[in-house]
Amino acid sequence: MLDNLSDKHIVNEFSHVKPNDTPWRTDGLRDFFLYRDLGIKDATGGRVIAHLVKANPDCPPVEGTGWHKHIADFQIVIMNKGWARFMYNDVEHLVAAGDCVHQAPGITHYLFDYSPDMEYLEIVSPADFGTVDVEGPCEIPAATPWVKAAE
Repeated sequence: MLDNLSDKHIVNEFSHVKPNDTPWRTDGLRDFFLYRDLGIKDATGGRVIAHLVKANPDCPPVEGTGWHKHIADFQIVIMNKGWARFMYNDVEHLVAAGDCVHQAPGITHYLFDYSPDMEYLEIVSPADFGTVDVEGPCEIPAATPWVKAAE
């Protein structure tokens, strides 16, 4: 199949990734999260990435992601477990399990707080999207300290 705009061959392969097929990794965009690739980047020739992102149990929220925006055509976050608090422009949003957020291209945002069990599916196009730090429009609320369970 050819892309009508560029006359390049489009990779569009079947992919079926099971939970134990790919490991949780620490070398993603943020070192305080863990990432698990779902095979979509390879299956689409880099047109789309889908990965799971979860809280690293060794890294409770301290400073969060900082204000930034992504250079992407499309991005959604589907919260599978727990919750995260984001600022989108100057408005706070609590994104909880079951919620879906379409992050419009170029929207300024900051993930500043999350639960220890936070896990979300992120789908972005293109797969090698960019991230640019930006000046934020407002102050960020404080993160919620994690409470360790009694041992």
